[in-house]
Amino acid sequence: MNLTGLSSRQEIIRELIIDSLIPSTFLPEMCCVLDVGSGAGFPAIPLKICRADLSFHLMEANSKKVSFLRQVIRLTMLQGIAVVRGRIEKNRDLLDPEGYPVITARALAHLSQTLSWCAPCLMADGMILNFQGNRFEHALKESADVMKQERLFLYKSIPYTLPGKDSPRHVLIFKKC
Repeated sequence: MNLTGLSSRQEIIRELIIDSLIPSTFLPEMCCVLDVGSGAGFPAIPLKICRADLSFHLMEANSKKVSFLRQVIRLTMLQGIAVVRGRIEKNRDLLDPEGYPVITARALAHLSQTLSWCAPCLMADGMILNFQGNRFEHALKESADVMKQERLFLYKSIPYTLPGKDSPRHVLIFKKC
């Protein structure tokens, strides 16, 4: 079963693992991170390995991916990481009712939809980290109404280029006021 669409080891390291670790230094210490649409565990599992002080809730709707994530967690003996089977837009009752200080979303949905789904689960002054390509300005403009409605603002844009790639990428960090 190919969960990522990538076939070579170099692609997986570059486009999934390295990409997942880009925001690691921007995350607060000792908090619980919600990773929405976890898929094969990116960015949550590499971040958990790199940042053992963080705990993670991985939300995934696909039962095969949920089984895969649970098996990876068992085999790696990672502590402070749990998988929640469900959809952010339908199953918020499965999540921490007090919300999360950090939510990550990588390849979940269009930016405005991602922000609309994630913002209700975010604590005040919390952060949503969203991974984008080099053409994110249009998505930002389209998300202006959702950002205003959910009291979000773009706190920081982290530009980077992956090894062997020409086009820049960005991690967008939104904060809730």
